[in-house]
Amino acid sequence: MAELRLRGVRKRYGAGAEVLKGIDLDIPAGEFTVFVGPSGCGKSTMLRLIAGLEDLDQGQIHIGGRDVSALDASERGVAMVFQSYALYPHMTVEQNMGFALKMAGQSRAAVRERVGQVAEILRIAHLLQRKPRELSGGQRQRVAIGRAIVRRPAVFLFDEPLSNLDSALRVQMRLELARLHRELGTTMIYVTHDQVEAMTLGDRIAVFNGGRVEQVGTPLALFERPASRFVAGFLGTPTMNFLSVPSAGDREARRLFEAGVALPSQAANAAGGPLTLGVRAGDLALVAPGEGLPARIELIEHLGDTVIAHARLDAEQAPLAIRLPADARPPQAGDTVGLRIQSDRIHLFDAEGRALAA
Repeated sequence: MAELRLRGVRKRYGAGAEVLKGIDLDIPAGEFTVFVGPSGCGKSTMLRLIAGLEDLDQGQIHIGGRDVSALDASERGVAMVFQSYALYPHMTVEQNMGFALKMAGQSRAAVRERVGQVAEILRIAHLLQRKPRELSGGQRQRVAIGRAIVRRPAVFLFDEPLSNLDSALRVQMRLELARLHRELGTTMIYVTHDQVEAMTLGDRIAVFNGGRVEQVGTPLALFERPASRFVAGFLGTPTMNFLSVPSAGDREARRLFEAGVALPSQAANAAGGPLTLGVRAGDLALVAPGEGLPARIELIEHLGDTVIAHARLDAEQAPLAIRLPADARPPQAGDTVGLRIQSDRIHLFDAEGRALAA
């Protein structure tokens, strides 16, 4: 395993806008780091630069203390697993997994031994003589991962490897990847747009947005202390609720105060500028009409172990999601209710979307 350091990494295509705008990031040896963000944010481009599949325009990439910025992909000590399985259809599982070792000149006995060891780790030893067309999607993905493991790379790179699988297989493969990381202890970088994958797999998460890293931290730290409105809205299901508060002393702020919502002290120090109040679905509660903030129910979602109520305060604000216990008796669409906000769980963001310090 090896540490990874990115310094001032920039990438542009042609005369267009920069795809990556100066990425600085340290990934300790043995860490499982997830790059997450919406399509087009630069996360996959960053992965391909680390792998050596793209040339960077500026900056440095260090793997294990070695500057690999100008090295070919084969010289970097990394292995990459793609969204597409990219298996040779005419080869068996054993041949697919051992192909790189064979091309490196290793003996047939050494290749067979290494492939057998990895197949046991991935629980696919019984599939070694099958062709890819005889495998399920999850089995093909295991083979693709096994092909990377046999090379004993210093860093594993995963580019949305589970996006072609159905929801049940994705959950199963997430467990397998987590187990694999525990057993191998190798540095792993995993790219996804799925925030559930990011929150469940990563030791740390790097949230990409518009070619920059918005915030890096543990899943819990990013969930509880987002540095920006973008991070707050991207992580968490349902997404964080946002209320516009044009200034700390305006009508909306007074309405919140009258409903028992104590705005944090940061609001008074925001120089009268527009604010956005953020609150998670679990930090809102339904109360009797006449209490809290008056709202109208628009939709009720039954999700098995929980219920999500969507309520609107007025036409100017977006609907708010409220998480209710599964055994609660939810209101009906069209009902008027009261909303209570847990004041100590409020997040405030300034006009540029930056979180206001407590």
